[in-house]
Amino acid sequence: EPVRIISGAAFWDQYADALARAEARYGVPAEIIVGIIGVETIYGRNTGDFRVMDAITTLAFAYPETATRLARMDYFRSELENTLLFARESGIDPFSLRGSYAGAIGLPQFMPGSIRQYAVDFDDDGKIDLRNSPVDAIGSIANFLVQHGWQRDEPIVFPAGIGSTDGNPASGGWEDFIGKGLEAKFKLDELKAAGVVPGIEPPPEMLLGLVDLQNGLEPTEYWLGAANFFAITRYNRSFFYAMSVLDLGRAVRAARTRLSQSP
Repeated sequence: EPVRIISGAAFWDQYADALARAEARYGVPAEIIVGIIGVETIYGRNTGDFRVMDAITTLAFAYPETATRLARMDYFRSELENTLLFARESGIDPFSLRGSYAGAIGLPQFMPGSIRQYAVDFDDDGKIDLRNSPVDAIGSIANFLVQHGWQRDEPIVFPAGIGSTDGNPASGGWEDFIGKGLEAKFKLDELKAAGVVPGIEPPPEMLLGLVDLQNGLEPTEYWLGAANFFAITRYNRSFFYAMSVLDLGRAVRAARTRLSQSP
């Protein structure tokens, strides 16, 4: 969306020093951090207006009737505890917290448990404030990704296809590599043997996962995700989310380049 790209370029310009510092300290490129904040809240424009205590309490004790209801209620009861602890530790009124319909808070939309575990005081003002400090949000996202497997200077994703003969899909067993969780755990040779054809050759020793992005009536896209791709999916457990972050970050970077070259 043009508004996200334009806002992302402005955000990157305004917080270029913090983004560069996060990249140097954590090894997470600026465009990944910018992509996440843009997808989550359009750079702070939409952080949610639900009272967090209301949202989390409702989900903790009156979760909708679904197959995962009990597990989700357990999760949100844990988040209710984390909300109260976070508020006490931060010296704030828990009822002052506003966020998403599920209780996520601030520019990066961290759940209270993630704030307590992964958020950092990146602006060095003595407190963590993801609601009002974009610099804290930048450092916290980078730290979250590192804690979930991000590898400095490693690639993220490679385009791929499925081998075919006479236009017919390959039958080497590539389907067995679909839906195998949010982890890069397969060797390139075994993926190739199953009919996966890299568009760009990954390092032979790198572990990978096969990513399928269904595209409505259009052909499904296939990608080979490395550990860094799956680190992004730990932020939001979706292949589409991770690719959206990558696409937006690249688009913002390209927009900044164009703007810098404009007369």
